[in-house]
Amino acid sequence: MRPKTLASVAALVSQGDSFDRCLANFLDEFYVAPSGAALAKVPALLAPQFGELGHVQDAYLAATAEELARRFALSQPGWTAGETRQLHRPWFATPMAALRAVLLLESPPGFRSRNLFVSENALTRA
Repeated sequence: MRPKTLASVAALVSQGDSFDRCLANFLDEFYVAPSGAALAKVPALLAPQFGELGHVQDAYLAATAEELARRFALSQPGWTAGETRQLHRPWFATPMAALRAVLLLESPPGFRSRNLFVSENALTRA
């Protein structure tokens, strides 16, 4: 099943599906028909089930919602602005220290504000 909402992404991940695959499938669906409804429903928190990795994923979902809302001039969902959707320590999309400076510069605002450092094209689909 291809998730049409970020809440569906979280639900599928909590059932054992791959976060990366579910998010990619969501992005494919979203870019075909961008809508605030795809971002509005609150995704279940993954941190209680998956610990630190789930906490990163919770922040990533919020950053994704914020960035997509900004890019498509949609209302930013209120659920994105919570302590449970923030990281206290920086997380980098690569373990390679040499690339971290690039990620610090490129990371979109919705990610950077949550201490997530990703490439500028993190939400791009080919």
